[in-house]
Amino acid sequence: MGLFQKYLKDRSIFKNREVLRHSYRPQILPHRKEQMDTIASILAPSIRNETPSNILIYGKTGTGKTASVRYVGAELEKACGSVGVECNVVHLNCEIIDTQYRVFAQIATLLEDDEGRSSDRPRSIIPMTGWPTDQVYTELKNLIEAIGGVHIVVLDEIDKLVKKSGDETLYNLSRINSELKNAKVCIVGISNDLLFTSYLDHRVLSSLSEEEIVFPPYNAPQLVDILQQRADYAFNEGVLDEGVIPLCAALAAQEHGDARRALDLLRVSGELTERKNAEMVTEKHVREARNKIEADSLIECVKTLPSQSKAVLYAMLLFPEMNKQVFTSGEVVQVYRDVALALDLDVLTHRRITDLISELDMLGVIKARLVSRGRYGRTKEMWFGAGTKKILETLQQEGRFSDERLNQIDISRYKTLFR
Repeated sequence: MGLFQKYLKDRSIFKNREVLRHSYRPQILPHRKEQMDTIASILAPSIRNETPSNILIYGKTGTGKTASVRYVGAELEKACGSVGVECNVVHLNCEIIDTQYRVFAQIATLLEDDEGRSSDRPRSIIPMTGWPTDQVYTELKNLIEAIGGVHIVVLDEIDKLVKKSGDETLYNLSRINSELKNAKVCIVGISNDLLFTSYLDHRVLSSLSEEEIVFPPYNAPQLVDILQQRADYAFNEGVLDEGVIPLCAALAAQEHGDARRALDLLRVSGELTERKNAEMVTEKHVREARNKIEADSLIECVKTLPSQSKAVLYAMLLFPEMNKQVFTSGEVVQVYRDVALALDLDVLTHRRITDLISELDMLGVIKARLVSRGRYGRTKEMWFGAGTKKILETLQQEGRFSDERLNQIDISRYKTLFR
């Protein structure tokens, strides 16, 4: 009890911190009415027991895609229930459920776990492993047919499913309606990657992307509205300095208008204030929260990188030691080859290395931009933001990156070469 005694006292910062979590779903979603109205209009035929068009929804992380779809889905189920039409919206996270077998089995599980299911409603007997995929598909189809009505299958992070398992899952789901008589299936795909459709067969793409909706990033004033709405429920009155919410919004707007980022900043700012026993959240706490979030996310990201990505990243870390803060993809490729040989890794092609560089940029580990060199073509310039030292320390915690052979790489030769 002694260790936690000070935490048992009534805290003065948070009223309900869960309101600032990504999982919280508010009753009103600011600045997404247009997109929700569009989704609702496409899914509205469900109310008449008709098949809605399939939808692909694009947008960067934290632009309200998932929250909007969940809200519209819940409202659709209520509307259909009020007119006696069977309608089920099942939501799958394809970052976790990323194989055709698991997708089919999970849809069946969610349909039979519906709280409104009557005792005489059909049950699926699909195990989570062990059956041939075509048998799982047949069992799911029979279950959907027996239930009847309209079923909206939401595939969140659909690009992860396609990149890992191909487009066969989408092909089978998109043709299932031709084999059903008493039921209809609609697919709603949600993706952060606008280019993932390049992985799809044209037949799948034409049936899947009947309707496309793009969610634009939030700007700073919109993020202020979102944060203010949450803050009213999350914090006790008078604990937020007037500059806190605008600063959180401005910092998040600089990074692609990510509402999740803005919420994390506000929540961590409050938590840091609470730990310091301060009475008010200030802009100083917001800046401390930003540094903490960046450091924590960067370290976790680097730890989980594949070996080849770590080798490319290690090659980049040698450039600051050469007093070269900005470097090109061609220069990285040359240094990487020495790093890969020192680590006994297969040396990748130039194109594959540039793909890994793009992934590191997308993850926020490095910063990059494409620049034109006139008649010499275009190249990618890269540099590190804050936290270079922590990235190196994280890599060196893995045994192979503290290998003595890496220390034998001749940096002075590169200084002359890249002058």
